[in-house]
Amino acid sequence: MTGRPSWLRRLWALPTGRFGLIVVVAIAVIATVSLVWTPFDPQRVDIPARWSPPGWPHLLGTDASGRDILSLLIAGSRTTVLVALGAGAVATLLGIALACLGALTGRWTREVVAVLVDILIAFPVLLIAMMISAVWGGSLWVVIISVGIGFGVNIARVTRPELRRILHSDFVLAARASGLTPVQTAIRHLLPNVAPVFIVQLSWGMAVAVLAEAGLSYLGFGAPTTQPSWGLLLSELQTYLTAHPLSVVWPGAAITITVLGLNMLGDGLREATDPALSRRRSPAASHTPAVVA
Repeated sequence: MTGRPSWLRRLWALPTGRFGLIVVVAIAVIATVSLVWTPFDPQRVDIPARWSPPGWPHLLGTDASGRDILSLLIAGSRTTVLVALGAGAVATLLGIALACLGALTGRWTREVVAVLVDILIAFPVLLIAMMISAVWGGSLWVVIISVGIGFGVNIARVTRPELRRILHSDFVLAARASGLTPVQTAIRHLLPNVAPVFIVQLSWGMAVAVLAEAGLSYLGFGAPTTQPSWGLLLSELQTYLTAHPLSVVWPGAAITITVLGLNMLGDGLREATDPALSRRRSPAASHTPAVVA
């Protein structure tokens, strides 16, 4: 008899989860490798080699300064991973804190938190980033903090009703009657049960963080010009779109595939970690016994 498959095996069995996991792991590996190796120095200017077509040794060609586009993409993955993880960490801390305050505290505190979340969620993420950039200047930390705030309140708004629903379930009432404090109840019973909803929101927030970094770098509010970034590279190459259209495809494809992978990984994780969805998709649950004559 085989044991019950783990959530990772269930995730791998889903096409969306498999694709998302491959993309995210590949980006993480590329970003790690870029710390010690890239085919060429990403910032090395080689005027004689400018606008070299894809081939050897420049597999994706070069830009207007003769820089290797593949090396710029590999080095830019570090920025993508940094922004996604940083924004995810900020969104997690802020979202969980606001959701718990809005679900586990008294009536007045809950109402204040609900109003605060409604106010903050009305501001688009890019607008928050541009407002912060106007005060402190454009940088990756501005992108991380603004996206973290934007999706932290979104996580809180989606997670708080789930926490309130689970808070009135029988097993939570029994846990509170046994003497568990609100913090212990949240850690042991509430947060694990809202994990599927939280994971989907977090993966979406990380995907939007990638888009926000690319968009803000494109507008000049994101990564500095000395740091490789997919959005910055896209901004530089789009000037030559009519003369060298293929060069713009590479950073655009990198951003698209990364965002798609994060979204599909979130959907796969939701199905793999949600017991109800797992049972619904399980072959054993849908098996109809044969009629024996």
